[in-house]
Amino acid sequence: MVTPIEDEHLPRRDVFCIDVKSFFASVEAVRRRMHPLHAYVIVIANKERAGSVVLAASPRVKKEFGIKTGSRNYEIPKDPRLIIVEPSMALYLKVNKMILDIFRRFVAEEDLHSYSIDEAFLDVTASKRLFGDKFTIARTIQRTVWQELRLVVTIGIGDNPLLAKLSLDNEGKNAPNGISYWSYEDVPAKVWAIDPITDMWGISHGYARALYNIGIESVKDLAHADKWKLKQKFGVLGQQMYYHAWGIDYSILSEKIGPREKSYSKGQILLRDYYKEDEVTIVIKEMTEDVAMRLRQHTAAGIALGISYSRDIEDRGFRHQILLPRGTNKTAELCEHFVRLFKKYWDGQPVRQIHVVCSRLQPAVHEQIDLFTPPELDERRHVLDETIDQIRDRFGKKAIFHAYSLMKGGTYLQRAGHIGGHRGTSY
Repeated sequence: MVTPIEDEHLPRRDVFCIDVKSFFASVEAVRRRMHPLHAYVIVIANKERAGSVVLAASPRVKKEFGIKTGSRNYEIPKDPRLIIVEPSMALYLKVNKMILDIFRRFVAEEDLHSYSIDEAFLDVTASKRLFGDKFTIARTIQRTVWQELRLVVTIGIGDNPLLAKLSLDNEGKNAPNGISYWSYEDVPAKVWAIDPITDMWGISHGYARALYNIGIESVKDLAHADKWKLKQKFGVLGQQMYYHAWGIDYSILSEKIGPREKSYSKGQILLRDYYKEDEVTIVIKEMTEDVAMRLRQHTAAGIALGISYSRDIEDRGFRHQILLPRGTNKTAELCEHFVRLFKKYWDGQPVRQIHVVCSRLQPAVHEQIDLFTPPELDERRHVLDETIDQIRDRFGKKAIFHAYSLMKGGTYLQRAGHIGGHRGTSY
């Protein structure tokens, strides 16, 4: 019987998955003229809040203090060596662009995929004639990033993007030279040895529990399960998990497929539990206004509202979506729909997290006329939105805002300078 990895048609390419070691903390260390691997830097969302989340910790902090991403402020020991800073997202984005520009020297644009702010995939198959074999290219990239930016990168190499990612996460990040290589031939010895199964790319704790309930406790068990039964139980994801357990990934970076449907969204974790309806609706309006501003070139015919309650209660919250009577991008109209959706399903529980989504997009030129809305009201809303957008583009978000943002519960002014949910501290 031929196993999946003995299939002669499997794509075999030279793919890198590159990670900047403790990216946020490393950038802050270099900023202070310290070696990123020797510094004691912790990047935290808000130094003033005891429960604030650690966004990054330098390798030495992780090793000596056990503080890592996701730890809380109150867990950080009082040690004079520790340098605790708040994030500088504008700087991190600038450095990220510099790193990607270095990668572009080694691969064409279509062979580069930015996976996150600190991680990227490169397909160097076509680059070997110019720069040498895959190991030579990997060492050259490491050396270039260090010489120019003083940052340390680790590289997982694989015969496909999946194996490159698994190689990085399970070996490369801790390899002495920061480089590891996993091939199809390594699957039985390396991929099947990944433990726990949640360390396998794409298997969440929820899927792990479901797999455990049908007798699958390891990656090796998954590889030897009946793929048709997996598909029957989990759909196409079941079949994908089976092939991933064999290290198989048919995706090729240069053959990128865009998202089926674009949407605009915004999420926010509140600094405290919100118990009053009017306070929650203020935040919903502020968030909707931000999404609507990004939506202007389109209209949205669908919206979704997600509300998460305080972790101190058993009820987790709700998420509901509706189709709108017509597609729109007008702030006031979208606010009305979101607030109505909230009031319909909220049962008075303390709110801690809000998520708004505008979907089913169409180009704004296709905006549908509403027979029940006076044309002059539609035009006034359009002119008002356009004027506010222009003022904010020119003078910043705080230049103009709704009066309700000054009321108790409003978060707009506090978050106006944030980037990616964090303070965009100047540099």
